[in-house]
Amino acid sequence: MLNEVPIIKGLIAGVDEAGRGPLVGNVVAAAVILNSADPIEGLADSKKLSAERRESLAIEIRQRALAWAVVSVSAEEIDQINILQATMLAMKQAVEQLAVTPDHVFVDGNRCPDLGCPATAIIKGDDRVAEIGAASIIAKVERDQQMRQLHDEFPHYGFDRHKGYPTKAHVAALAEHGPCPQHRRSYAPVKLHLRRNLEK
Repeated sequence: MLNEVPIIKGLIAGVDEAGRGPLVGNVVAAAVILNSADPIEGLADSKKLSAERRESLAIEIRQRALAWAVVSVSAEEIDQINILQATMLAMKQAVEQLAVTPDHVFVDGNRCPDLGCPATAIIKGDDRVAEIGAASIIAKVERDQQMRQLHDEFPHYGFDRHKGYPTKAHVAALAEHGPCPQHRRSYAPVKLHLRRNLEK
Protein backbone atom coordinates (compact mmCIF):
# COMPACT_ATOMS: atom_id res chain seq x y z
CA MET A 1 0.00 0.00 0.00
CA LEU A 2 1.32 3.44 -0.94
CA ASN A 3 2.07 5.82 1.89
CA GLU A 4 0.95 9.46 1.95
CA VAL A 5 3.29 12.14 0.66
CA PRO A 6 3.39 14.74 3.46
CA ILE A 7 2.98 18.43 2.61
CA ILE A 8 6.25 20.09 3.54
CA LYS A 9 7.12 23.79 3.53
CA GLY A 10 10.63 24.79 2.59
CA LEU A 11 13.26 23.23 0.37
CA ILE A 12 12.68 19.58 -0.51
CA ALA A 13 15.37 17.26 -1.83
CA GLY A 14 14.43 14.09 -3.67
CA VAL A 15 16.77 11.09 -3.54
CA ASP A 16 16.87 7.94 -5.66
CA GLU A 17 19.34 5.32 -6.83
CA ALA A 18 20.17 3.33 -9.94
CA GLY A 19 21.98 0.03 -10.15
CA ARG A 20 20.94 -2.15 -7.23
CA GLY A 21 20.11 -5.16 -9.40
CA PRO A 22 22.99 -5.36 -11.90
CA LEU A 23 25.86 -7.81 -11.50
CA VAL A 24 28.49 -5.24 -12.37
CA GLY A 25 29.53 -1.66 -11.73
CA ASN A 26 28.66 1.04 -9.25
CA VAL A 27 25.43 1.78 -7.48
CA VAL A 28 24.63 5.44 -8.16
CA ALA A 29 22.50 7.81 -6.07
CA ALA A 30 21.37 11.32 -6.88
CA ALA A 31 19.82 14.10 -4.81
CA VAL A 32 17.96 17.01 -6.39
CA ILE A 33 16.35 20.20 -5.07
CA LEU A 34 14.05 21.62 -7.74
CA ASN A 35 13.23 25.29 -8.20
CA SER A 36 9.49 25.71 -7.54
CA ALA A 37 9.58 28.95 -9.57
CA ASP A 38 10.94 27.07 -12.61
CA PRO A 39 9.08 23.73 -12.89
CA ILE A 40 10.32 21.05 -15.29
CA GLU A 41 7.69 19.18 -17.30
CA GLY A 42 7.73 15.41 -17.72
CA LEU A 43 9.56 14.26 -14.60
CA ALA A 44 8.77 10.60 -13.83
CA ASP A 45 10.29 7.28 -12.91
CA SER A 46 13.37 7.10 -15.15
CA LYS A 47 12.58 3.48 -16.12
CA LYS A 48 9.37 4.65 -17.84
CA LEU A 49 11.18 7.14 -20.07
CA SER A 50 13.14 6.50 -23.25
CA ALA A 51 16.92 6.88 -23.01
CA GLU A 52 16.73 9.95 -25.25
CA ARG A 53 14.05 11.59 -23.08
CA ARG A 54 15.99 10.79 -19.88
CA GLU A 55 19.15 12.39 -21.23
CA SER A 56 17.27 15.48 -22.40
CA LEU A 57 15.59 15.85 -18.98
CA ALA A 58 18.88 15.26 -17.16
CA ILE A 59 20.37 18.28 -18.96
CA GLU A 60 17.34 20.39 -17.99
CA ILE A 61 17.52 19.26 -14.36
CA ARG A 62 21.24 20.07 -14.08
CA GLN A 63 20.66 23.51 -15.61
CA ARG A 64 17.48 24.50 -13.77
CA ALA A 65 17.48 22.77 -10.35
CA LEU A 66 18.51 24.77 -7.30
CA ALA A 67 21.00 22.02 -6.47
CA TRP A 68 21.87 18.47 -7.51
CA ALA A 69 24.53 15.92 -6.62
CA VAL A 70 25.37 12.41 -7.78
CA VAL A 71 27.49 9.82 -5.96
CA SER A 72 28.78 6.38 -6.98
CA VAL A 73 29.74 3.51 -4.68
CA SER A 74 31.99 0.90 -6.30
CA ALA A 75 31.40 -2.81 -6.84
CA GLU A 76 34.28 -3.49 -4.45
CA GLU A 77 32.57 -1.52 -1.69
CA ILE A 78 29.21 -3.17 -2.47
CA ASP A 79 30.92 -6.55 -1.92
CA GLN A 80 32.36 -5.33 1.40
CA ILE A 81 29.26 -3.78 2.98
CA ASN A 82 26.35 -5.28 0.88
CA ILE A 83 24.13 -3.55 -1.66
CA LEU A 84 21.61 -2.14 0.84
CA GLN A 85 24.32 -0.42 2.92
CA ALA A 86 26.10 0.76 -0.24
CA THR A 87 22.83 2.28 -1.51
CA MET A 88 22.18 4.03 1.81
CA LEU A 89 25.77 5.35 1.81
CA ALA A 90 25.46 6.71 -1.75
CA MET A 91 22.14 8.41 -0.90
CA LYS A 92 23.53 9.94 2.30
CA GLN A 93 26.61 11.27 0.50
CA ALA A 94 24.50 12.67 -2.35
CA VAL A 95 22.42 14.71 0.13
CA GLU A 96 25.57 15.85 1.94
CA GLN A 97 27.09 17.06 -1.34
CA LEU A 98 24.15 19.31 -2.25
CA ALA A 99 25.25 22.95 -2.50
CA VAL A 100 22.00 23.95 -0.76
CA THR A 101 20.83 22.36 2.51
CA PRO A 102 17.27 20.95 2.23
CA ASP A 103 14.63 21.35 4.94
CA HIS A 104 13.28 17.86 4.23
CA VAL A 105 14.34 14.88 2.11
CA PHE A 106 12.01 12.51 0.27
CA VAL A 107 13.66 9.16 -0.44
CA ASP A 108 12.37 6.64 -2.97
CA GLY A 109 11.51 3.31 -1.36
CA ASN A 110 10.63 2.12 2.12
CA ARG A 111 13.63 3.28 4.16
CA CYS A 112 15.81 6.34 4.59
CA PRO A 113 19.54 6.65 5.09
CA ASP A 114 20.77 8.30 8.28
CA LEU A 115 20.61 11.97 7.30
CA GLY A 116 21.23 15.12 9.27
CA CYS A 117 17.77 16.48 8.45
CA PRO A 118 14.15 15.23 8.48
CA ALA A 119 13.41 12.59 5.83
CA THR A 120 10.47 10.52 4.62
CA ALA A 121 10.60 7.30 2.58
CA ILE A 122 8.03 7.35 -0.24
CA ILE A 123 7.10 4.06 -1.90
CA LYS A 124 7.07 4.47 -5.71
CA GLY A 125 8.24 8.02 -5.04
CA ASP A 126 9.87 8.40 -8.45
CA ASP A 127 6.35 8.51 -9.96
CA ARG A 128 4.74 10.51 -7.14
CA VAL A 129 7.24 13.21 -6.15
CA ALA A 130 8.83 15.45 -8.78
CA GLU A 131 12.08 15.80 -6.82
CA ILE A 132 12.49 12.01 -6.58
CA GLY A 133 11.63 11.64 -10.28
CA ALA A 134 14.38 14.15 -11.07
CA ALA A 135 16.87 12.28 -8.87
CA SER A 136 15.86 9.00 -10.55
CA ILE A 137 16.66 10.49 -13.97
CA ILE A 138 20.03 11.93 -12.92
CA ALA A 139 21.10 8.64 -11.28
CA LYS A 140 19.98 6.48 -14.23
CA VAL A 141 21.64 8.68 -16.86
CA GLU A 142 24.89 8.72 -14.88
CA ARG A 143 24.92 4.95 -14.41
CA ASP A 144 24.09 4.27 -18.06
CA GLN A 145 27.01 6.50 -19.05
CA GLN A 146 29.29 4.52 -16.73
CA MET A 147 28.13 1.28 -18.33
CA ARG A 148 28.84 2.62 -21.82
CA GLN A 149 32.38 3.43 -20.67
CA LEU A 150 32.73 -0.05 -19.18
CA HIS A 151 31.48 -1.50 -22.47
CA ASP A 152 34.28 0.30 -24.31
CA GLU A 153 36.75 -1.44 -21.99
CA PHE A 154 35.06 -4.88 -22.01
CA PRO A 155 32.89 -5.06 -25.17
CA HIS A 156 32.38 -8.84 -25.06
CA TYR A 157 29.90 -8.61 -22.15
CA GLY A 158 27.40 -6.35 -23.98
CA PHE A 159 27.13 -3.82 -21.14
CA ASP A 160 25.86 -1.18 -23.59
CA ARG A 161 22.73 -3.28 -24.14
CA HIS A 162 21.81 -4.83 -20.77
CA LYS A 163 23.57 -2.26 -18.52
CA GLY A 164 24.90 -5.04 -16.29
CA TYR A 165 21.57 -6.65 -15.41
CA PRO A 166 21.56 -10.48 -15.27
CA THR A 167 20.09 -11.10 -18.72
CA LYS A 168 20.64 -14.43 -20.49
CA ALA A 169 23.25 -12.75 -22.72
CA HIS A 170 25.12 -11.33 -19.73
CA VAL A 171 25.10 -14.62 -17.80
CA ALA A 172 26.31 -16.45 -20.94
CA ALA A 173 29.15 -13.93 -21.40
CA LEU A 174 30.05 -14.30 -17.74
CA ALA A 175 30.24 -18.09 -18.16
CA GLU A 176 32.41 -17.72 -21.28
CA HIS A 177 34.79 -14.96 -20.19
CA GLY A 178 34.62 -14.96 -16.38
CA PRO A 179 34.06 -11.78 -14.38
CA CYS A 180 35.77 -8.48 -15.15
CA PRO A 181 37.25 -6.45 -12.26
CA GLN A 182 33.99 -4.47 -11.86
CA HIS A 183 31.74 -7.52 -11.42
CA ARG A 184 30.17 -7.77 -7.96
CA ARG A 185 31.73 -10.86 -6.39
CA SER A 186 29.01 -11.09 -3.71
CA TYR A 187 26.19 -11.49 -6.26
CA ALA A 188 25.02 -15.08 -6.78
CA PRO A 189 25.69 -15.56 -10.55
CA VAL A 190 29.21 -14.13 -10.20
CA LYS A 191 29.87 -16.06 -7.00
CA LEU A 192 28.68 -19.26 -8.67
CA HIS A 193 31.05 -18.76 -11.61
CA LEU A 194 34.00 -18.10 -9.28
CA ARG A 195 33.16 -21.22 -7.24
CA ARG A 196 32.99 -23.39 -10.38
CA ASN A 197 36.39 -22.08 -11.47
CA LEU A 198 37.88 -22.97 -8.08
CA GLU A 199 36.45 -26.50 -8.35
CA LYS A 200 38.05 -27.13 -11.78
